[in-house]
Amino acid sequence: MRTFLLSPDDAAVRFTRRLGALTLLGATLAAAAACSAYDSKGGSYGGPTDPPGPVVSIVSGAGAITANVAEYRTLLGDPLNGVTVGQQPAGRREINWDAVPAAVTNTNTFSGFFFNSNSPRGAVMTTPGTGFRVSDNDFGDITTADSIGFNAFSPTKTFAPVGSNVMDVTFQVAGSPTPAAVTGFGAVFSDVDVAGATKMELFDKDGRSLGVYPVPVRTDAAGLSFLGVKYDSPIVARVRITSGQGAIAANQRDVTDGGNLDLVVMDDFLYGEPKAIGQ
Repeated sequence: MRTFLLSPDDAAVRFTRRLGALTLLGATLAAAAACSAYDSKGGSYGGPTDPPGPVVSIVSGAGAITANVAEYRTLLGDPLNGVTVGQQPAGRREINWDAVPAAVTNTNTFSGFFFNSNSPRGAVMTTPGTGFRVSDNDFGDITTADSIGFNAFSPTKTFAPVGSNVMDVTFQVAGSPTPAAVTGFGAVFSDVDVAGATKMELFDKDGRSLGVYPVPVRTDAAGLSFLGVKYDSPIVARVRITSGQGAIAANQRDVTDGGNLDLVVMDDFLYGEPKAIGQ
């Protein structure tokens, strides 16, 4: 993989590339903005005998991320399809966790199917841990010291897997079990302290990696970071999110509070309209 050493801009980074041939847009690019093992033998894109991979655009920022999120929304396109059931011709879906009812807030019983069953938006979440938790108090009922850094982007609820810092998002046609793929996926992260520890890896329908993309480290007291990856076609069937270095738990403290792990929670998810695979 070629390395480009340019002046990094911690506030905002955007570039577009074709897998195997990199094109930079804008003035700056963090040197390690994306890493992938593109190996034809390993089933990924960009090997010496592979055809050109899909074009990818990346929006990345830390600190005042409102403009980054708005730019990524523009890339995904309008309209915002909300909870409309069925495959829509264009636009995007979003999750900000505030639709989660009180009965499954601040508990470890939040269902990973909620956003394609109770609130149909075509996203299904799984984890090697024990479940998921939506919090309306910045996880302060679990780890009081760390909650100072777990700020929400769209108040007041945030989200994290339970028993693991790893989760997968797969896609279905909204309100149905039909497997789907999206053009891109983005997420807001809160309290990213360690470079490279928080990242997203995207996969196509055949399980081939489209790339591993690190989330920027926080740059201010609010502690928010954003990463959005967008392709030129609905190719993303699964997103693996690694949030920090460990799971949120009562016996764990963040590195900034005297602990030995970087603990991270999430806020808004944004992704392209889920389109049925094979159509």
